[in-house]
Amino acid sequence: MTKGSTRERLTQAAFSLFDERGYEQTTIDDVAERAGVGRTTFFRHYRSKEEVIFPDHDRLLATIRDRLAGSTHATALVAVSDAVRIVLMHYLDEGELALRRYALTSKVPALREREIVSVARYQRLFREFISDWMGDTGTSASLRAELMAANVVAAHNHVLRRWLRGQSTDPVAEVDDAMREVLALFPVPSVSADGRGSGGDGTTVVVLRSDTDIDALLPSLRHLLQGDAGS
Repeated sequence: MTKGSTRERLTQAAFSLFDERGYEQTTIDDVAERAGVGRTTFFRHYRSKEEVIFPDHDRLLATIRDRLAGSTHATALVAVSDAVRIVLMHYLDEGELALRRYALTSKVPALREREIVSVARYQRLFREFISDWMGDTGTSASLRAELMAANVVAAHNHVLRRWLRGQSTDPVAEVDDAMREVLALFPVPSVSADGRGSGGDGTTVVVLRSDTDIDALLPSLRHLLQGDAGS
């Protein structure tokens, strides 16, 4: 039996038992027995019962961090959008497992709290990246970075929940649209001679390729330009 198949059997056994007995009533020994392996084997794959529910966040965070780190100042917003899409695609690829996790976390307070902690880790990663991209310091800059990061995460979670509830037939297109809405809310910092953000005066125009009709984009562009003019 391969490591991958053992891990999959443990996951399936755990979720089946959670459905049958409840999360709190299921023990690690129960999961190992249902999967046909020993307790030691369980701990080779998962550090805890809770980790069976949230197994890949560390790896996914590392993937997001690498994508953001591989961008330049000029491509930072594209990197943010790509990172959000990577997270969404992870859940879409999980398919039925993601749906079962959603149902479980909706019923178990301890798992909802763990999910909130996980979301906070993503938001912190985006906040730190955006703050560095803006190249500004001070309370107002910190607040702007926090607001941008919160909106990025909220846009992703909104689309993900719609898909989990069976309300979205094309979540990838929806998340792309949502990110355009989010990024249009914030003015783009100017670029200094060293390629970093600058809080100086002036208007910066960023050209992004989009499948959206120009008439639909104009309101967002006007919003950006008005934001620059009023700053």
